Amino acid sequence: MENTIAQKLDALLKLQEIDSSLDEILKTRGDLPEEVRDLEDEIIGFETRLGKFKSEIANLNTEIDNFKNAQKEGEKLIKKYKDQQMNVRNNREYDAITKEIELQELDMQLADKKINEAKARIRLIEDDANRAESVLNERNEDLKAKKGELNVITSESEAEEKALIGEREKHIKKIEDRLLKSYQKIRDNSMNGLAVVHVSRGACGGCFSIVPPQRQADIRERKKLIVCEHCGRILADVESVEPVHQRR
Repeated sequence: MENTIAQKLDALLKLQEIDSSLDEILKTRGDLPEEVRDLEDEIIGFETRLGKFKSEIANLNTEIDNFKNAQKEGEKLIKKYKDQQMNVRNNREYDAITKEIELQELDMQLADKKINEAKARIRLIEDDANRAESVLNERNEDLKAKKGELNVITSESEAEEKALIGEREKHIKKIEDRLLKSYQKIRDNSMNGLAVVHVSRGACGGCFSIVPPQRQADIRERKKLIVCEHCGRILADVESVEPVHQRR
């Protein structure tokens, strides 16, 4: 059996009450949850950067080893060529071997240059890595402090929050999906998280715009869902105003 409009409005009002209580709990935490998330993201960024630094240093060390191995091979070839020079039969052979020795020596000099460049690059990367690690340590300390602060605040309202979340999960099952989606959309678009409000003192409880008397009468009847013409919030009921008795 489908719920009446009045029942739907009561269900939405109850949901709003639960959500507003949860909002109040979250408000006590201030910006701490966001600050913790930002620090965690920043720490991941620094850890990724340090990983890249280590990988680059490892690649440069591999290059250095390759150049050193090439130099050793060059030394062996030079020794071999010099031995061959002792047994040449003519000047042409001697000149050819001399040219090979000179080429090997040039390659070894070039390898020396590349090794020194790689070592210089490693020193620069290590400096960057040390700075990054220093900042990372600071951020980890900040995160530890912020998490501790947040845990203290959270623990104070943990039981209440858990109970409200449980109550909310049970309650939303009573509300049809289409209506729940509309409620959530209105709530997401409102700065104070209010999607369902009363008309109080002739004005919308969300944006405080005046609600005409005839519209108030329609809202009191609770025969259809009525939204504020100005802010789009659902107007669930009209609060009765107690008459003020003047003293004589």
